[in-house]
Parts: sequence; C-alpha cells; structure tokens
Amino acid sequence: MYQWSEEHQAIIQVMRSFVDKEIRPHLDEIEYEGVPPYDIIRKMYDVFGLKEMAKENFARMLERKKTGEEAPARRGGGDPGAQLISTIELCRVSPGLVTSMGVSTGLAGGTINKLGTPAQMERWGLDLMTFDKVGAWAITEPDSGSDALGGMTTTARRDGDEYIINGSKTWITNGPFADTIVLYAKLDDGSGEDMRNRKVLTFVLDKGMPGLEQSKPMRKMGQKASPTGTLFMTDLRVGKDRLLGETEEPKGGGRSSAKDNFVSERAGVASMSLGVIEECLKLSIDYAKNRKLWNKPISDFQLIQLKLANMEVARVNVQNMVFQFIERSMNNAPTSMAEASAMKLYSAQAACQVADEAIQLFGGNGYVSEYRVEQLARDARVLRIYAGTDEIQVGAIAKDLLK
Repeated sequence: MYQWSEEHQAIIQVMRSFVDKEIRPHLDEIEYEGVPPYDIIRKMYDVFGLKEMAKENFARMLERKKTGEEAPARRGGGDPGAQLISTIELCRVSPGLVTSMGVSTGLAGGTINKLGTPAQMERWGLDLMTFDKVGAWAITEPDSGSDALGGMTTTARRDGDEYIINGSKTWITNGPFADTIVLYAKLDDGSGEDMRNRKVLTFVLDKGMPGLEQSKPMRKMGQKASPTGTLFMTDLRVGKDRLLGETEEPKGGGRSSAKDNFVSERAGVASMSLGVIEECLKLSIDYAKNRKLWNKPISDFQLIQLKLANMEVARVNVQNMVFQFIERSMNNAPTSMAEASAMKLYSAQAACQVADEAIQLFGGNGYVSEYRVEQLARDARVLRIYAGTDEIQVGAIAKDLLK
C-alpha cells in the first residue's frame, strides 16, 4: 500500500515551513484585502526551484512534440505523490492559491502544451509553466453552467484566414488578471447545424487584445485568494496562429481535450479536500484539548470525541483515495471518468462536512475569522460546485458505469 516515504515527510516539513513563513503572514491580504496571490506563488517557485524544473519538463515536452514522440501516460516523470504534497499543504492554509496555480499551469498551460504546435508551446506554454505569466482556462458560460460543452454559445466565425469570436465566459479563475487565456468556442460555419453539435475549437488569447474585456474580480463566498471573473468577446479577431494546433481537427482537441481536463481536475479536488480536512482536524484537536468547560477540557466530552472521530474517518477515506490515485498514476493506469467523479463527489462533501463540524466544535469562536475554520469552511464549499457540481458527478458516474 502506498504511504508517504521519509523523503515525502521531509518535503512536507519544508512546505509547512514555507507556508508558516511566507503565506500565513500575508493571508489577510490575499483573503480579505484583494491582493492577487501571484507574487506568493512566484516566491514558492523561486524557493523550491520549480521554475527550473518547469523549464526542464517543458524542454522534454517540446522535443517530443517536434519529433512526434508520444507523451508518457504519466506527466513529468518521478513520483506523482511529491507533486501532490504542495497541493495538500497549501490547501491547509489557502485553497484559493491552489486553484489559481492549478488553473494557470495545469489547465491553461497543460492544454497549450498538449494541443499546440511547437511554436505555440514556445510562445505561450513555457511562460505559464514557469508562472512568469498567469493563465486562465475559459469554458464555462453564464447560461450553460454544468452543460459546458452542449450549452456553449460562444462562437468563432471564419473570415478568410482569421476567426471572429463573440460571446462571454464566466466563473473564470484568474480571469481578471490573466495574461494568457485558453478559450473554447463553437465553430459558426454557416451550415445551420444544431448549436449543441457544432465543432468545438480552442484558441489562445492575450490580455489587452481589441475586443476582449476582462471583468474585475467577483465578490465571492470563499476562495477569495483566487480571483474569479467574466470574459467578454466582441468581434474579437484572431489569426490561425491562435488556433491550438493551427487546425480545426487537432489530435485530442476540442471536446476530447475538455473532457480529459475534467478528469484530471476532478481527481485533483480530492487532494485539495485532504488538505482542508487535515487542517480542520488539527485545529479541532488542539482546540478541544485547550478549551475548558466546567473545569475540564471539552475533549473529555463524548459528543466532541464523536466529532473528532468522524473527522478522522473522513481523513482516512480521502487519503486512501489520494494514495490510490498516486499508485495508479505510477503504474500508468488511467483514471476513468466514473472514478475521478467518485473521488470528487465524496472528497468534496467530506471536506465540507468536516469544516462544518469544526465550526460547531469551536462554537462562537468558529464563526469568526481569527480561528481560521470559518475561512476553510467557506473555501471548501466551492469544491462541491466547480469542476462539475455534485449532481453532475452523480450523472457522470452512472453514465460511465452503464455505457
């Protein structure tokens, strides 16, 4: 059975030291004062040498793309567990940081490097992987929500060798500040084909392009460290050089690309949930030991013990899911849509339940920001919504099992 090794434990301790030194002192700034999180993320890249690692990984991907070599099933090589440690540890203090970082490097950068030509990878992909630039992945629309592909109404109309894009996208992570945006749009070829069945194209946009408007950050319930906004495209003209793969039929592109990203995104929510659960449990144990009522610590009361026990059950279950995912990745065993959706469904609900129980255990103190469980509860709540709502996960699991 997979377990954290001594090397992993060392990485965990180094990450926790970084979090204590570089993130906790600035938490109010990024959570409540509207300061974007990107400088903190870049500091982490510098401290841990992530920029150089990203450059090395990018060079390998670029060489494979130029030679036509198939990419390995497991990205980046090495132990995928080490790659998830940063997600888990950062989510103990600020899940929003992970959302912003993951969308920029994983969804935006990953899509460009998977579908793009070598020239497109060098033009946009490298800067996203090193976090020199901030990326956004724009698929969701105001009226489509969970029906992201079928309900998409943003269109790209051919005009000579160019395309004219019209439409809007919403709930876009990093949208207000993104330098580079991966945008999905339906092809409008004048054929009259039903909008739901039209071809999906993927483009790359740059901040400041004529016809592109990026809204101010939304005011949200949680994950305030992750700026979210709306994008508006009005007669936005793009050349073929901005069409990923420079073809309307890239291998693994369009709908297939979006669905592959859904699998990785949903599986990733489990490691985010684990970070939230671990921190809520730690804070609750410490509080229960030190908070006294009727001259004894509340940890002596059975109802408090029941809450702690249920939190530990959730922690073990979600950790096992994460460890199983790591093992499968190491063995190049793909995760199905049903498995990824099941991980996402269970872990997100568990994180919300644990955070809510932590607030209850803290009583009135849990309702104020000073004790931190309030923030974690707000941050956890969106895990049941983004990357597909709970209800969508149920449908995805059943559909995959029954096909």
